[in-house]
Amino acid sequence: MSRLFRSNEALVAVTIVVVSLVIGLNNPTFFSVGNLFDLLRSSIVMGIFAMGVLIVIVSGGIDVSFTAIAVFALYSTTRILKETMPDAPIWIGFLIAATIGLGLGMINGFFIARFKLPTLIVTLGTLSMFHGFLLFAIGNQIIRDVPPAMDAFARSALVQIPLGRGVANLHPAILITASVILVVWLLLNFTMLGRGIYALGGAREAAERAGFNVPRIQYFIYGFVGLLSGIAGMTFGSMARQANPQDIVGLELNVIAAVVLGGAQLTGGRGTVLGTILGVMLVVIANNSLVLVGVPTVWQRVVIGLIILIGTGLPAIQARRAGKRGVRLAEV
Repeated sequence: MSRLFRSNEALVAVTIVVVSLVIGLNNPTFFSVGNLFDLLRSSIVMGIFAMGVLIVIVSGGIDVSFTAIAVFALYSTTRILKETMPDAPIWIGFLIAATIGLGLGMINGFFIARFKLPTLIVTLGTLSMFHGFLLFAIGNQIIRDVPPAMDAFARSALVQIPLGRGVANLHPAILITASVILVVWLLLNFTMLGRGIYALGGAREAAERAGFNVPRIQYFIYGFVGLLSGIAGMTFGSMARQANPQDIVGLELNVIAAVVLGGAQLTGGRGTVLGTILGVMLVVIANNSLVLVGVPTVWQRVVIGLIILIGTGLPAIQARRAGKRGVRLAEV
């Protein structure tokens, strides 16, 4: 039990409870069904992104290009649907966006696996390349007259609860996020590929000696992240009922912070799906609900930064103390 309360997931969970109580006691609206559904809606796209980022960080890499892939896939897919198949069902749009995202992600994988370039450098370059190509070659005008399938998807509801004023709707896209979470959890915990991802993050040389094909694993990682990014971009655009080439890009630091806050180590080899979910929840609550207790918008980033520093700093301090205790015991 003591180990449970010292774990990073437990610390983040306690922080979520404390922050929620502080906000809710100051403004009971926080505990309303409508606000709960709003928080879940805000976590849909970030949750999909976070699952991809988790895999990258566990493998010892950093990817900052996933937002550019997402908006590229969204905008391209919307134009394809409008110009060639305006009456196509929404799943066709998701399939196209996922395919585009997969292709762009494989570009990252090619440079990282083939030339062994630093992941941060490669994805910084492709972030600019993908977004710049979108703005200057494909288009930079906001598409507001989206195909009917996207509009219908935006208006759909999984659960509807009547309120005193209006109706609280839970969007069915939450099922997409839940499905992605399940797939990533199964991948990391019950497959040889998942073991290879953890091994790669622990030490590349050791993973190679253990018989893992590191280049193939890297191709999979960045291709899979690209695929998830395409799905996230299409989800975002469908829910917003528009394709804006300036949207999404800029969220990557929040997503990475949520994953790290959930316990994933930037040095690789460590990270869990549960911790990532908790990290996303904390960041979403801080982003969406601090205004309920009177925190000005300009100060919200400061508060979120403090939460991230405390949430990631405490586990690091505990790990250092545990390491020192281990050294002392070894000396004895």
